[in-house]
Amino acid sequence: MFDVTQAAVEGALAAGAAYADARVVVTRTQLITARDEAVETLSQSESIGVGARALMGSSWGFFATPQTTYTAARQAGERAAEIARASALVAGSGGAGPAPGGLAEVAPVVAHWESPYEVHPLDVSLGEKADMLLDVTGTMRSVAGVSLAEADATVWDTEKWFVSSEGHRISQHLVECGASMTATAVGDSETQRRSYPGIRGQYGTRGWELVRGLDLGGNAGRIAEESVALLHAPLCPAGTTDVILGSEQLALQIHESVGHAIELDRILGWEAAFAGTSFLDLSQLGRLRYGSELMNITADATLPGALGSFGYDDEGTPAQRVDIVRDGIWVGVLSGRDSAGLAGVPAGGMVRADGFNRLPMVRMTNVGLLPGDSSLEEMIAETEDGVFMDTNRSWSIDDQRLNFQFGCEIGWEIRGGRRRRMLRNPTYTGITPEFWGSMDKVGGASEWAFWGTPNCGKGQPSQVGHTGHPAVPARFRGVRVGVAG
Repeated sequence: MFDVTQAAVEGALAAGAAYADARVVVTRTQLITARDEAVETLSQSESIGVGARALMGSSWGFFATPQTTYTAARQAGERAAEIARASALVAGSGGAGPAPGGLAEVAPVVAHWESPYEVHPLDVSLGEKADMLLDVTGTMRSVAGVSLAEADATVWDTEKWFVSSEGHRISQHLVECGASMTATAVGDSETQRRSYPGIRGQYGTRGWELVRGLDLGGNAGRIAEESVALLHAPLCPAGTTDVILGSEQLALQIHESVGHAIELDRILGWEAAFAGTSFLDLSQLGRLRYGSELMNITADATLPGALGSFGYDDEGTPAQRVDIVRDGIWVGVLSGRDSAGLAGVPAGGMVRADGFNRLPMVRMTNVGLLPGDSSLEEMIAETEDGVFMDTNRSWSIDDQRLNFQFGCEIGWEIRGGRRRRMLRNPTYTGITPEFWGSMDKVGGASEWAFWGTPNCGKGQPSQVGHTGHPAVPARFRGVRVGVAG
């Protein structure tokens, strides 16, 4: 495959590109879903192709083909160069490209990287996977009052070969998987659901041992009972109070109010689809207070087993840890070589594409909150009045990542340092820097969980990215809760 990839690069250079790179990508995907003790979906797919990028001036061109012959790959490189040349003729088209000084420096390497795993998920029989899902939906459905029980499992196996005109030759093999389940109870006037583990499930760059370790069967009865209990629980009261967020809900809070906001292409105005732009301005880097002194956020693609981990990004930049917020101050961004070159920051290794036929773009790696020295139980014990919320149910945030409102599946009233009544339909709202500025307690290392988000949407044409969000429980003071609409 390196010969095919090299042919694409040579084709782009021969057609006049100043820089070129190409990727051959082979992706195998398996999805199984079950509903009420019956397998509903079983799909297996495989894709292969080559995608080539070419740079002329500050304009990119991209072309992809599913044909992996030498001739087709060379033609893909030539077409990418033609597109770059045509783009350079359009006034203002260089806005989404590097500064006149070029791409941020990255040393070329010849390397291979493979994600570690104990049991390859595709080596596990379909029967074992289906039986697991049927068993947990059966357990949930057996609880009186549960109207719908669903579960699913997904596997991705991805091989990549990357070559650049600067001398990169990198091969990678990533194995990813995860699973989830949901119990839904329907009442006279509303519907309640409980999900495990989290609304999207849990996913990582690991083998099937990840799924086996989730203990879906051991949690199926509990979440089913909670879904029914929520139908009769009191509504989360409206007002201003202290809020404790579980780590899964905090992972989504990080994703929406930090992860998308720190993408450098959004900050520069190159990207606005789906998640909008950003309230951040590069002139504030190193000075803007993003949150309290307890807020320490990193983007770390080297975390073992996390969904946003890899060896090299799709520009050949090595995976690395980058400080994003340090002691509450905004200090870093998610960048690619072109945006980093324009902004004058080091290349962060955060550019990836959704398959061979999509242009690589800035994506989150593992953007997460570092642990503190508290714990969930300590936070509850030290809270006189508040609400503990967990597991996201809905989210809304403006196109600058400032004003937000989130709803959770479940909440508990906290009174006098004790967890008391279950609450239904808990919601909270805030403004990003003010909300993070109110954080006064952060869970410890023993509660640090690497949540995986396998469905982050960005770009046009749409791309789905795999991102990770390490998180712990945390407490926020004086938060507006119980907001409807």
